[in-house]
Order: sequence, then structure tokens, then C-alpha cells
Amino acid sequence: MTRAEMDKLGWDQCDVIVVTGDAYIDHPSFGMALIGRVLEAQGFRVGIISQPDWHSADPFRALGKPRLFFGITAGNMDSMINRYTADRKIRSEDAYTAHGEPNKRPDRTVTVYAQRAREAYPDVPVIVGSIEASLRRIAHYDYWSDKVRRSVLPDSKADLLLFGNAERAIVDLAHRLNAGENIKDIRDLRGTGFMVPQGWLPADDWSVHNSTRVDVPGKVEAHPDPYAMTVEDKTACATDAAAKEAEVVKPIRIMTREERAAAAKEKHHKTVVRLPAYDVVKDDPVMYAHASRVFHLESNPGNARALVQAHGERDVWLNPPPLPLQMDEMDGVFDLSYARAPHPSYGNARIPAWEMIRFSVNIMRGCFGGCTFCSITEHEGRIIQSRSEPSILREIEHIRDKTKGFTGTISDLGGPTANMYRLQCKDKKIEESCRRLSCVYPSICVNLGTDHSKLISVYRKARAIPGVKKVLISSGLRYDLAVRSPEYVKELVTHHVGGLLKIAPEHTEENTLTKMMKPGIGAYDEFKRMFDKFSLEAGKKQYLIPYFIAAHPGTTDEDMLNLALWLKKNNFQLDQVQTFTPTPMAMATTMYHTRKNPLHKVTEDSEVVETARSGKIRKIHKAFLRYQDPENWPILREALVKMGRGDLIGNGDKHLIPASGSEAAPAGGERGKRMAPGFGPEKFVPPGKRAVPRAATSTPFMAPESKIRPSILSTIKTKAKPAAAAKGARTGRK
Repeated sequence: MTRAEMDKLGWDQCDVIVVTGDAYIDHPSFGMALIGRVLEAQGFRVGIISQPDWHSADPFRALGKPRLFFGITAGNMDSMINRYTADRKIRSEDAYTAHGEPNKRPDRTVTVYAQRAREAYPDVPVIVGSIEASLRRIAHYDYWSDKVRRSVLPDSKADLLLFGNAERAIVDLAHRLNAGENIKDIRDLRGTGFMVPQGWLPADDWSVHNSTRVDVPGKVEAHPDPYAMTVEDKTACATDAAAKEAEVVKPIRIMTREERAAAAKEKHHKTVVRLPAYDVVKDDPVMYAHASRVFHLESNPGNARALVQAHGERDVWLNPPPLPLQMDEMDGVFDLSYARAPHPSYGNARIPAWEMIRFSVNIMRGCFGGCTFCSITEHEGRIIQSRSEPSILREIEHIRDKTKGFTGTISDLGGPTANMYRLQCKDKKIEESCRRLSCVYPSICVNLGTDHSKLISVYRKARAIPGVKKVLISSGLRYDLAVRSPEYVKELVTHHVGGLLKIAPEHTEENTLTKMMKPGIGAYDEFKRMFDKFSLEAGKKQYLIPYFIAAHPGTTDEDMLNLALWLKKNNFQLDQVQTFTPTPMAMATTMYHTRKNPLHKVTEDSEVVETARSGKIRKIHKAFLRYQDPENWPILREALVKMGRGDLIGNGDKHLIPASGSEAAPAGGERGKRMAPGFGPEKFVPPGKRAVPRAATSTPFMAPESKIRPSILSTIKTKAKPAAAAKGARTGRK
């Protein structure tokens, strides 16, 4: 972090300098620390420059000139999502900065930092990475400027882009640069992207699969006439040399099936898919949607081909995604000598992201859910990478013994999803050849293992560690998987729920759920029955916290109305909500931008996806989720009248909102039930969790038919908030 620290270590120069948009927290949940420790374990000297002033190059010279390269990262979040709300307003707090102070990083941090690093030392290679670089590696729709932007590579002028899980690539790169290899010659690392001259290929035996057009028939070849009695003499007009070459006869070689398969695989791996050029997709929504579909179909490390996309007179070349880390490799990464604390220079400053995860343990990476609004699969991939049980238990013991403030509660054992630990395809060959976008949609694949026994074992051993009083599960639960293992649900509900459990139905209407690639609401109902049953058996009053998305592509006004009626019927009042935010390269973002559905073949005449784009429609959709809020009643009255549903305006049990002039909300749901006050969730998504915009919710209140149950808030110790602070509050969920 400082020259003084370098002097104390006896360093005259850093081998690698990592520049990050986050506060420096030496913990494996934070990318800059993980990469730094991985390189340190390989013998390299790594310096960290955290949140430098980007208005000049001087702060980028603070640690001197790196011997090998600059590593540039925006941090754990895309900088635009970090800085702006779904309504494109600047957030009041940055969870990854000391004291939550906003405006400590620039818009499009990777690009700005990379340019300043280049300015500081023009001859030093610049390597960009992190989720921001991953999600912007090809031409992409940018919600904040409402246009298609170029790949981050030409804008940042970086020498190399690392995407996905980059541990192997960064280690290989450092060793090869250390051995004297030129950065411009390193073109064979998986999970890397770089700029090349147009038409460049790695070798002469490579071929190009052209995917720059949609539904256009290829050249029609004339079929030979099987009844022709003469054979064309191709040597009649040839030179003597050409005639001699034509006389060479090669024997026919009979290949075995294994040899044919190997040859086809070799050809496949030496084929690059050419996507429609940036200059095409920026102006043609259909071609953009087509490019998005091809991109996602080439995402399985087992069968993905290289991709290339023209940007002006040069090409952006992307090698296939990195291979998933094996369990021992995951253990090696997470077992390194992290301080597991913020850098001492921050003193006692509150860093919200650290406060959220300091007592949690990340046990896996990746997600095979394939939700279209989520960018995890574009970054971490669909194949689950899990740590071993001993490694997880060692980290819990480390938290118990060395993390300041630990009182006996582990706040989470999870990752992008709570219950995908060690779940994988039953057959490795099938996994490597699979082209599905989701392992669980439209139904759970028959080849997917859904045995939760290994996760149950981790839970039981974790809570048996001396000094650990309780182990909670705070990561979002994939409930359609959980119901496959009643034993897991019972274990979870009996021992690992602190009164509230987060799950994400996202919506109730099939029209919207099909665009999300989420299961129907019936799966939620099935899980709720199991949850209530096991809570009753355990003698506990526990509640589900469902999350919903407003204004997702494919959602109509009628869909949002039906969701609001479902919320009212089930006695839910949502406290803090946000509308859908289009994140770079997500398939739902493609739907938002193009009004085409990339889940199916894209043509000029293919399915049109209705999308809430105007500010007023997005506001109406958001208002439906908070139908109980008096501030939303005027806009909802107007919307209901236009929809021909004025019958839902009134003060009776079956009305959604009161008539104009009424101050009281209609009675909620069925008689004998009462709405509970709102209870908002945490203000941001912690590292390693789902970094997508979703609605936050209030505490659900599910009362028996015959009596009124008291509000859950009466059983939870909370600090009272001033009325003014509650108004306009945000969840911070991106």
C-alpha cells in the first residue's frame, strides 16, 4: 500500500502492482487480495494501490514502476452498478469504501485506471480483469449511456484482458513475463482476450466459423451428375508442373470411430467463431441479439471455441473460458495467509462490505441456474467449484480464533447460491459436451446430481466446532433444488435459519418467469410447505423472505398487477424495492435492449419481448410491488383505470388500493389476516453473492385462518428509524 511498507520489507521494486477500486481488505472474498496472495505464493512481490485519485497519473507512481505488469481491477462490482441506482441516480453510499464514502472511484473504473497506469509508465504491460472487465469483453449494451459500447480492450488500451476465474492465467502470465517473454507473444492462455490485426489466426491450421449473419442460406454447390460418362480432364490446360502434381494419388485411409472423433475435436478446438462486428451490432438490434446468443452458447469450457469480433480495423480475440479449479486448487487459493482484515491504514473505519462478510465463509463458486438477469455465469461459469470440507472448517476455526468481534455466530456458509455445493453433472463427458444455458430450466436436468448430503455434512460439522454457537445460511437458496432433498430442508430449517430465510421467486407470472429462466411459483409453494412443516416440528416461528424483480423484460402491466394481487392474497408487504437493472452481457439485458429473445434462435421475425423501458412504466411496475404505500396510490389508480381494472380501487377486502381521498389502505387478503410492517434486508450484496438488481422485501406475515398472529417485528430486536429516513430508503441491491 505504501513505500514505507516496501522499505520495511526490504523491497526496492514490486514485481506486480494491483490497482483496485475497492478499499484494500486482505480476505479471499475480495479479488485484489486473492490475486495478490496467489502471486505472492509463487514468489512474486505484489503491491496494492487502492482507490487512487484518477485525475492524474501521479498516484499510480506511488509504489514505483512494477517490474512485470500493472493489474487493473474495478473491484468486486462493476463500477457503474456500484455508483448508480436502477434509476441512474448516484448512490449515497459505496459499500466497498471506508465509511461508505461515495465517489471514490470513477465511472468505468477499469478503463480510467488502465489509461492512467499507461500514462504513468508507458512501457509497462497493463492487464485488466475483475467482473467489470469480464462483463465488457465484447461489444455490450451499456444501460447508463443507453447505447452499445465497444469492448473494454480498445477503450482501456490494455495489453491483455483476463476474464472469469483468473488464478491459473495470472500465475502463468507472471512466470512467462518473468522469463522474458513479450506480452504481445502470449496468445494461448485460456480466459484471456486481446487485440489483434483483422484476420489474425494463431496458426495456419485454424479455421473460421462465420456467424456474422442471421438465417442466410449459404452458397449452393452443384451436385455431380452420377450418370455422366466422361470425366473432366483438369490437366488439359495445366502446365507440366501442375500436371505432374495432379498425377499424385493418395491412398484412402480408413479411420476408426475414435480417430474420427479425435480429429473432429481437434478441428473444433482450432476453430474461431466470428461474431457480428461492433459497427454492426451497435446499430442493429437483431444482430446484437444474435451475437449475444452465440456468445452464451460458447461458454462451456469443455466445448467453447475462441471468439473474435471486429472493432474497426482490428479484432478483439477471446480465447475459450478458463477451466474450473479442482478442489485442491480451490483449497490452495482459500488457505493462503490472508490477514482476513482491512488494511491497518483504515483504522477503525467502517467498511460496509467487510462488516457483512467478516464472519461468513465462501464455500463454492459458479452457478448453473442460468438466470437471464444474473451475470454470475458470464464471470464465474456454470460449473460449480467447491472447497473441501477440511478447508471450510479450518476457515471457521480461523474466524473463531483471530477475527475481531466474533461472538460465536457464522453469518453464512455459501456463495453465489446457498445449496449448489459439490453438485455436478453425473457424467464428465456429458458435461463437457453440454450446450444448455441452464441445468435447472425448464426442468432439472436428469444428468444433474442433486444429492445434498455433502452440504449437510459441512453444516453439521461446522456447528459442532467448539466456540461456534450458530451457523446461519444467508446466501440465496435455490429452492427448486432444495425440495429434491427433504433431509437438507429439515437440516436447514431446524438449525441454520435465524428466523428469516431469503429465497428468490422473482415473479409469479409464467410469461415473465420464462424470460428469467426461473421455475414456476408452484416450486415456491412446494418449498414453503416443507419449510412450514419443519419449522413447526422444530418449534420455531420462522419466515421466508422472497425477493421479486420489477420491470423485468417480458413483464407486462398485467403481470405486475397479478403479482401485486398475489402479494396481497399472501399477506406480503414489500418494504424496499428496486427495478431491473440491465447489467452488461446478461441475456435479460439483450432482451431489454433489442426486444428479442436470445434464448431461442434469433431472426427478424422471431419473438418480440415486451420491455418496460420508459421511466413512467418502470415506476408503475415498481409501485405495484409497494401497492400499500400511499405515495404510490395516485399512479396506481391511473394505471388501473387505463387497464380497465377500476374494480380494484376501493376500501373493501377485495380491493388493491383505496379510492381517491381515502387515507386508509384496504384490508389485506382474507378476513382474519393482518399485514405485517415492512422489514428491509441488508443494504448491499456482499462479495461472492449475487450481484444483480432485485427487489428487497418486507417480512411476510402468514397468519392462520382462525386467529391473528402478532407481527414478526415484535420478536426481532431492531433499532427504531426516524420516519424521514424511512422515506425514499434504498436497499442498495444492485
